[in-house]
Amino acid sequence: MKQTILYASMGFVLMVGGIIAGLMELKRAHASTASGQSAHDFTFDGIDGVSINLGDFEGRVILVVNTASECGFTPQYEGLQALWSEYRDRGLIVLGVPSNDFGGQEPGSSEEIVEFCQGVYGVDFPLAAKSGVRGDGAHPFYLWARAELGARNAPRWNFHKYLIAPDGRLVEAFSTTTRPDNPALRQAIEALLLN
Repeated sequence: MKQTILYASMGFVLMVGGIIAGLMELKRAHASTASGQSAHDFTFDGIDGVSINLGDFEGRVILVVNTASECGFTPQYEGLQALWSEYRDRGLIVLGVPSNDFGGQEPGSSEEIVEFCQGVYGVDFPLAAKSGVRGDGAHPFYLWARAELGARNAPRWNFHKYLIAPDGRLVEAFSTTTRPDNPALRQAIEALLLN
């Protein structure tokens, strides 16, 4: 009898543990909605002076990348342009956010940044105006993203990438060293694209 009660108690504990684990996973999966905000709530000043409202991209996948023109990772512009060219007709938006936060590697004016990006790498994806991406002075999008995914997933250098689902959820962060042609990044984008 004691053994039967013991086994029943263990079964109950395992069942409750499974329910708790399931609820925790559900909470993690819906973290963006738990904060009451999504990426669609944020707007960047465009490098051309026209606002870039992320809400206008509802239903599309967004890759937000903090960029710099004088960085060892600057050649990633070429890969970002390739991603944009390949997937834009399927719903991908690549948004470059020039930032001078790391090593002073984006010192130029808006005009100089555009001239560099278009002239050297043929960039025609949207570019925001130069913005802060770290610390308390970061653009509100970056403050939100850090709160959503934690400080360990915040930008630590140029060309950090945030992937946003069509519903505005922040899905994943990719470090500077994750190149745009990285299979894991491409698979994550393709999984979110509708067609």
